[in-house]
Amino acid sequence: MVFPFTAIVGQEQMKLGLSLNVIDPSIGGLLIKGEKGTGKSTAVRSLAELLPEISVSRGCAFNCDPSSTSLCSNCSERLSADGALEGEKRRMRVVELPLGITEDRLVGALDIEHALKRGEKRFEPGILADANRNFLYVDEVNLLEDHIIDLLLDSAAMGWSTVEREGVSFSHPARFILVGTMNPEEGDLRPQLLDRFGLCVCVHSIRDRNMRVEILKRRSRFDADPEGFLQFVQSEQNSLSEEIIRARENLPNVEIPDAILTRIVEITTEIHVDGHRSDIVMLRAARALAAFRGQERIEPEDIGDIVALALNHRLKRTPFEDVESGRKKLDELLDGLAGH
Repeated sequence: MVFPFTAIVGQEQMKLGLSLNVIDPSIGGLLIKGEKGTGKSTAVRSLAELLPEISVSRGCAFNCDPSSTSLCSNCSERLSADGALEGEKRRMRVVELPLGITEDRLVGALDIEHALKRGEKRFEPGILADANRNFLYVDEVNLLEDHIIDLLLDSAAMGWSTVEREGVSFSHPARFILVGTMNPEEGDLRPQLLDRFGLCVCVHSIRDRNMRVEILKRRSRFDADPEGFLQFVQSEQNSLSEEIIRARENLPNVEIPDAILTRIVEITTEIHVDGHRSDIVMLRAARALAAFRGQERIEPEDIGDIVALALNHRLKRTPFEDVESGRKKLDELLDGLAGH
């Protein structure tokens, strides 16, 4: 059994970043920077357990949605032949990407010999196939080879994975909630790659003694009687699950005032963020937060609450500045927003 999401003590920014990506996966995933033992993998797995089942095409290795037009090559052929796809329910899963993974294992491989001999495609699915419509968890993402990271982020951005060899190709949807973790002391990602993650949170070990005692109490109770502990927090779990489902449904109806667009641009131009991805991410995250809070429109407070998540990894630094210097800039910006 997985430790329940609502019983995790502290780490509110990490939990918020994960929840917002579940409400609107187009935000682009979450990068978690920090030391080990701070509940990163526990939070991801426990949130997946909290979510409702999804409908998938029966027998599909790529978790295709039978009601969608975005289908893998196999499901597209079956739909053309049969006129409809039979569905079944599956729980969302957390698919882990191991270090040292090869390109074929990530994107899958085509059996060219089989295609030439029999005139039919045979595709060996990769991890991106398993990850479609699930969580893709990448521990120590900064230690992956650059070309693997490029493939991963390209698939996440496009929502598709295509493998082509000798004129034979196979495509399948690859829409997943990407969660990467890294310890900055072991090396950072290139700025271009950092920018591809929608949100970023910096996590630290909890120093407050009372909170640390509470962590021990909850973990001890869970280890001694997992089922009993889950029953104890079940009402909170159900409540959060319902809030997320309701936020997903209300997301398209959240109003975006022009004043909010202006405020977002003021913030990103004030701190000289390159490109426009930060503006788009801030808008999507603020809209998801407004939907999460049951609001009809985005409010200025929503912008203030997601600024750090959207800009933690996008602040410009000179080669001689460290992470703390960049964080100081962000703190000054947040202080300015609070007094605005």
